[in-house]
Amino acid sequence: MTVSSETAALSLVVVFLLAVLAATGEARQANSGGGVTYDGRSLIINGKRELLFSGSVHYPRSTPEMWPDIIKKSKEGGLNVIQTYVFWNGHEPQYGQFNYEGRYDLVKFIKLVQKQGMYVTLRLGPFIQAEWNHGGLPYWLREVANITFRTDNKPFKDHMKRFATMIVKKMKDEKLFASQGGPIILAQIENEYNNVARAFEGGARYIKWAGDMAVGLDIGVPWVMCKQNDPPGEVINACNGRNCGDTFQGPDDRTKPSLWTENWTAQYRVFGDPPSQRSAEDIAYSVARFFSKNGTLVNYYMYHGGTNFGRTGAAFVMTRYYDEAPLDEYGLPKEPKWGHLRDLHYALKLCSKALLKGTPSVQSFGSGFEARLYEIPEDNVCVAFLTNTNARRDGAVKFRGTEYFLPRRSISILPDCKTVVYNNQRVNTQHNARTFNPAKEASKNNKWQMYVEQPPSVRDTSVKTKGPQELVNMTKDTTDYLWYATSFNLEKDDLSMRHDIRPVLQISHLGHAMHVFVNGKYLGSGHGTKIEKSFVFQKPMDLKAETNDIAILGMTVGLPDSGAYLEHRLSGVHTVVVQGLNAGSLDLSQSLWGHKVAMEGERQAIYDEKKVDSVKWEDAKSDSPITWYKRYFDAPNGKDPVALDLKSMGKGQVWINGESIGRYWVSYLSPLGKPSQSIYHVPRSFLKSKDNLMVVFEERGGKPDDIQIMTVKRDNICSFVSEFHPPQVRSWAIKNSQIQSVVNDAKPEATLTCTGDKVIRSIVFASFGNPSGMCGNFTVGSCHARQAKSVVNGACLGQASCVLPVSAATYGADAGCEGTTAALAVQAKCARASQKD
Repeated sequence: MTVSSETAALSLVVVFLLAVLAATGEARQANSGGGVTYDGRSLIINGKRELLFSGSVHYPRSTPEMWPDIIKKSKEGGLNVIQTYVFWNGHEPQYGQFNYEGRYDLVKFIKLVQKQGMYVTLRLGPFIQAEWNHGGLPYWLREVANITFRTDNKPFKDHMKRFATMIVKKMKDEKLFASQGGPIILAQIENEYNNVARAFEGGARYIKWAGDMAVGLDIGVPWVMCKQNDPPGEVINACNGRNCGDTFQGPDDRTKPSLWTENWTAQYRVFGDPPSQRSAEDIAYSVARFFSKNGTLVNYYMYHGGTNFGRTGAAFVMTRYYDEAPLDEYGLPKEPKWGHLRDLHYALKLCSKALLKGTPSVQSFGSGFEARLYEIPEDNVCVAFLTNTNARRDGAVKFRGTEYFLPRRSISILPDCKTVVYNNQRVNTQHNARTFNPAKEASKNNKWQMYVEQPPSVRDTSVKTKGPQELVNMTKDTTDYLWYATSFNLEKDDLSMRHDIRPVLQISHLGHAMHVFVNGKYLGSGHGTKIEKSFVFQKPMDLKAETNDIAILGMTVGLPDSGAYLEHRLSGVHTVVVQGLNAGSLDLSQSLWGHKVAMEGERQAIYDEKKVDSVKWEDAKSDSPITWYKRYFDAPNGKDPVALDLKSMGKGQVWINGESIGRYWVSYLSPLGKPSQSIYHVPRSFLKSKDNLMVVFEERGGKPDDIQIMTVKRDNICSFVSEFHPPQVRSWAIKNSQIQSVVNDAKPEATLTCTGDKVIRSIVFASFGNPSGMCGNFTVGSCHARQAKSVVNGACLGQASCVLPVSAATYGADAGCEGTTAALAVQAKCARASQKD
């Protein structure tokens, strides 16, 4: 479809009220300290307007040793802001006992961001959700008298204000707010309150109090509330979602800028979920759309997701967090997402003068095609976003005398209203594929030992009550595990003489999971789901005509992180009934029950190198439930990230040299019949060169001999570029407010780059013509140029990076071949320069 500007002569040219206010109104002072102000167009930092490209990186979800590289790669990806939550339950796990060390060294993290010349957005919450245990609220808060979370409740507000004040003081003491010359330019109070506001009669009063309390802390930078339609006073409301360029109604006040605090780069996943992803093209479209419609800050949630170490994940949330982000769980760039967004940021920066100071307008071509313009006529500055909003239809528009092709759901960015420097559907950056490779040195001496936990009898427990107790109140979030134990007597006449009738144990459980033992023997397990946490367990069992013991290992898999009334959520055994007896059913729900918190191995910390021998270990056997396993191994050579392949196991936790790498649950299969996660990250900083202690607590029974220690690489790199792609975006620069080419002849190119000290060791695939497929699965087409691979070999082998022309002549291709897409596809393999094949 082609629609010319002439045929759309009656198109309405719209001037955005927000931008007019921004251009003519006075900047609004955030607070008396200066540093950051704002108006309807943008934040103004130290007197300067900037386009802000932000990425969420949560300091506890990676290690301090990883932080510098993650922050550096974020900056290289075109970001100028890092966003993070503040994790209350990590900083104050017990009331009055504070932790700001290791992964919780917030000040160190922010100073590392500052060292890279980047800004920080600090989301204090203190309720954060974030798929984090209890939404960031410490367990002890539940035990405060008369408390109700997140409403007009004095006990909650008192503790919330105390924590917020403490964090603000810590930041001020280190001079980290922009008003003090530091990097923090925004702070957030509360989080997505509109999701629960209707549940609380005092919600409106609470949100006004929270905003006023935050502003009263006098930090000298603006405060934001995301997903809050009516923030109090000068607090800025912001958007969360996938497509805020189209779904966000804008700030509640036209003197406030348009901010996007969470642009979801994928989807967080829970145990039982199938794989999910979001394409680089889709993310880029959403960002370009937002900035074309007066947006000034976008934050990628997540830019690096990382790992839910220990017991930090929320209910049913996987240990791996947002692995599909531009930087994956291991901090490796995921291409093309990382590079494609980097190029988008560069393209938008080419437009920054017009976007921040120009007059906006819209020219409609009809049928989902439009041009959004920002112009400064007196400086001859003009920026255009040519947009095709149709999800399934390509087309073309004639704009200012030139025809421009627009693929479906795409935006072309023209920093001079003439030259296309970027289109979100035309990916110029390289692709890569991740591989997991067994580490030979770590596989030596694969000798395991085991220690079997014994299910307790009611006599072995210290807390005895009538009926089973609620699990979280008993464990107080110090462990996932609570043993329930009871016993009952049967006479011979109580049991059926018929072989086809057996007693059945029925347990209703409030969640999340459990394992059941009858007379010391493992009977089975059951679990709920993220959506429906409660479940019913029913299974036949063998009983005897004397005393019978039942032991139930109840557990949580993280505490809930969302919704109203978190302080009232329940878990654990609810009712227990024995069915199929001659006298009918036997209800044990109000019998005498004993309770024992935590595993014995946890109590004795046998995962710690200094305490590992406090129990008696024996040679390991497979398929033993509720069992601890241990072995020693040497660290893999090199610097590549390390991971464990646990697909031979069931459910449990793993410690390396006393550090927990999180929960695993391989036996929980997705609808596709595969584990949601079977590979688990082991940070290099957890390892020594030799004799690393691995301790595994396995609940269901697995095969520890088959656990593999792997290294993680993204050494398979690819490019797929056609003659119809724009030139590399860095072919252009702005000089004297005008776009200029910085190369002699700006044409499409394919670039391949290895990272670190690696070079291109082999070309796995090369074709020019009409190749198809994806990285790792390319195939040649009917127009394949036979000499393509030899040309690529000559240009790239042994090089850390190479640039390949995209033209038929270079590869001896038939430009007139019917069906050609004039595309070049290449797959290369990187390796260390000194590495032997």
